[in-house]
Amino acid sequence: MAKKRRNKKRSPIRKIMDPKRIIIPIVLGLGVAGYLLYSELDPKAFRDIDFTGRTYFWIFIALLAAGAREFGYMYRLRILSDKRISWRNAFDDIMLWEFSSAITPSVVGGSGVAIFILSKEKLSVGRSTAIVMTTAFLDELFYVISVPLLFVVVGTTALFPDTIPNMEVFGMKLGVQQVFWIGYVFILILITVILLGIFVSPQGFKKLLIRVFSLPFLKRWLRAAYRTGDEVVTTSDELREKPFIFWVRAFLATSLSWTARYLTANFLLLAFTSFGFMDNLLVLSRQLVMWVIMLISPTPGSAGVAEIAFDQFLADYTPIGIMAAVAFLWRLFTYYPYLFLGIIILPRWIQRVYLGRKLITFKKPQK
Repeated sequence: MAKKRRNKKRSPIRKIMDPKRIIIPIVLGLGVAGYLLYSELDPKAFRDIDFTGRTYFWIFIALLAAGAREFGYMYRLRILSDKRISWRNAFDDIMLWEFSSAITPSVVGGSGVAIFILSKEKLSVGRSTAIVMTTAFLDELFYVISVPLLFVVVGTTALFPDTIPNMEVFGMKLGVQQVFWIGYVFILILITVILLGIFVSPQGFKKLLIRVFSLPFLKRWLRAAYRTGDEVVTTSDELREKPFIFWVRAFLATSLSWTARYLTANFLLLAFTSFGFMDNLLVLSRQLVMWVIMLISPTPGSAGVAEIAFDQFLADYTPIGIMAAVAFLWRLFTYYPYLFLGIIILPRWIQRVYLGRKLITFKKPQK
């Protein structure tokens, strides 16, 4: 008689330790970068670059911006956990969070792994869920506010390059401008739902969610709807009593992280060319459009898609012939470090949360 197979559900950590999840984004990203370098890089233009002190200065500033992004995330995590997570542990948690996001499709994200990671920092699952949902809310809030502010200043005429071909989304051929506005409206609806669910009527939101997913064609997700409803109620209990200064600090930390993230590309471009203040704002604004394109990418960490988007959106601000090299350098600053840091930090994190903060040692018995 054949033995029944046990349907064991793997933990989030075992999932992200799967070598395939790490190899696939590296191969995709490096493959596309290699293709762009082969097809678009002009060796003569690259040799003609005058690597002066100014070039190295802006590359160094870009490196500082990449560090500021992670500092903002760490500071926000400290705020949201009421400083129950130390700076050292916050660094590990953020790196593993970034690592899980880098090896999962952008449309999926690393929220599930993030909740698991935080729950191992002596936080309850409810508190961990509240922190992850709050970070998502703050990220989307920053984006929703930034888009109209920048668009009012730079306008929308130059934001959507004509050279980008139409994309197929859910079987429809859409231009980049249509994809962006659909994505922006979706984010706006999402943040409104989170606001109503957490701060207005969490129990009402839970009941509505369950009622919607009780429909015959949605019943397969009913259990997930119950779980999401419980998470929203728990998050509401955790956050509704927080003082105003708590939200100010958390939003400022979020703004620091995302502004530094976008400015990294600006600084790298400034290392190879010169452009004024308004052009810098336009580069920032185009990155807001790029982010929506990367958000719907089916590849892990937007590998491949990000390099192509960078090439298409920011080619106007890079000397002819070296765009592919700059795009590769941008990913070296903003993506690949998380893959390698995650591999290094993960074993140490497992040692700390499962076996204690100190390594197990064996002492000789005293005579």
